[in-house]
Amino acid sequence: MDVARREVVDRDAAARDLPDSPEGPVPPGVPDGPAAPARPSAAADRRGGGGTGVRLALMAVPAAFFALFFGYPVAAIVFRGLHEGGRWQSGRIAQVLGDPDILQVLWFTLWQAAASTALTLALALPGAYVFARFDFPGKRLLRAVVTVPFVLPTVVVGSAFLALAGRGGALDVWFGMRLDTSVWAILLAHVFFNYAVVVRTVGSLWSQLDPRQEEAARVLGAGRFTAWRRITLPALAPSVAAAALIVFLFTFTSFGVIQVLGGPRYATLEVEIYRQTATLLDLPTAAVLTLTQLVAVAALLAVHAWALRRRESALSLVPAEYTARRPAGPGQWTTVATVLGVMLVLTVVPLLVLVQRALDGPDGYGLAFFRALGARSDSATFVVAPVEAIGNSLAYAAVATAIALVVGGLAAAALTRRAGRLVRGFDALLMLPLGTSAVTVGFGFLVALDEPPLDLRSSWILVPLAQALVGVPFVIRTMLPVLRAVDVRLREAAAVLGASPLRAWREVDFPLVRRALLVAAGFAFTVSLGEFGATVFIARPDAPTLPVAVARMLGRAGEAHYGQAMALSTLLMLVCAGVLLALERVRTDGRREL
Repeated sequence: MDVARREVVDRDAAARDLPDSPEGPVPPGVPDGPAAPARPSAAADRRGGGGTGVRLALMAVPAAFFALFFGYPVAAIVFRGLHEGGRWQSGRIAQVLGDPDILQVLWFTLWQAAASTALTLALALPGAYVFARFDFPGKRLLRAVVTVPFVLPTVVVGSAFLALAGRGGALDVWFGMRLDTSVWAILLAHVFFNYAVVVRTVGSLWSQLDPRQEEAARVLGAGRFTAWRRITLPALAPSVAAAALIVFLFTFTSFGVIQVLGGPRYATLEVEIYRQTATLLDLPTAAVLTLTQLVAVAALLAVHAWALRRRESALSLVPAEYTARRPAGPGQWTTVATVLGVMLVLTVVPLLVLVQRALDGPDGYGLAFFRALGARSDSATFVVAPVEAIGNSLAYAAVATAIALVVGGLAAAALTRRAGRLVRGFDALLMLPLGTSAVTVGFGFLVALDEPPLDLRSSWILVPLAQALVGVPFVIRTMLPVLRAVDVRLREAAAVLGASPLRAWREVDFPLVRRALLVAAGFAFTVSLGEFGATVFIARPDAPTLPVAVARMLGRAGEAHYGQAMALSTLLMLVCAGVLLALERVRTDGRREL
């Protein structure tokens, strides 16, 4: 057994040093650069061809979890909205979709998503190029900093841009410009949030493309731009398309950013669903909008899957460390400095302004707003001291992480055993909560989980369950590549030596997946900490989470409430950034990324 373990560890260490190893786990939906297609082994064939009973057993718990806490609440909302008097009100669909106000919401949702995607690509592709082709001091740290906005709750992203571009913000003070409640603030906030998606997705592939192909074209007489357009761009096109689809999906379902920055003029489908359910109590309209969003997201995911399959085509890849070089000459240093400057302005300045507004108290700079978080409130919507939201969020996120690890770990183990349409459909089902209205899920919890044996509406567990729905896809996407890399023959050797299945897993699999498990737990904890769309419905006034507390503070008049919202947002940002930086340390072996 010890010999088998040493062989596994040695093989894992060697695999980390392979030239085409990816850059490590990234947010779900943010794929790593594709590696050259591996030769299928006999072990892989056995892993994919058999074990149907084991696969179904592993899928049972995740399938039940998603059926009860995702499918059932969403179906309940649709049923209550469109089923009345014993009949389906199918005519309501045409009525809602023919409403000029709803059509305006649909148009804005599509338009702002397309504009946000185009602007993100335009500003982030140069950053992907710099990270892929140049080596410079602080590169790893900067990559972590650029990723921080992606793991922040969207309500904090909105708060950061409100501090930057709102009343009394940096732009207002320095240039007399206010962009809050304007579409430009929304678009820039979306760029801030999704910048890392493009840098990670496109940059990881770009760093592995052989630059000698482009150099050969230039030797044959092609200009720099022509060589890039004819050689590099076609190779990058599937990766760029995948990144664009991911950004479009995230901005199409945008809620927190629009809620904070959009004001009464702008609303996406997600915001309109919230308004119809929470404010107008119009369930039929909300049900139609939910179905519309589900159809649109399903179509986007289908296109995304097609784009990912296109990325699997064979490319001439080389080790990433061989393509990155120190900038040579003033021209290249100027290019790197310019791109990094734009990157820092887009991703760091809003966070610094957020901290500045949190420290700018009524008597000058200090911790007045932070100290005020400890005072109790007499408001009916906030009956406890705001600082209690910190403890609530940490406790909820810890429970949600445990749930996500169990459900996501079992699902990843099932998906490890490659199969046909059943497993592919199961995989798509597990990803669906990332693109489905969290508002619908949260309100569905209140509507559906109010009768025995699932009478959970007054239970604290509702919040971790909603958060776990978002955390599970992160666990799956982090664990799956590592689990698929474990050679099944090592388990078989352990079994031959007399190990039980449990001991074989403990001695063979666990040492290899332990680090990936920690990374998965970190991502699940961070996204659970920042979940807002569903939690805003189910968090009680006496036990709010940090994002809900921030939103409630921003919704109340007065400079004190605004300052406390900035202070809470700063605390939440620091927690998320700390978790992300810890993950960067876990993901590295001291020399290069896993």
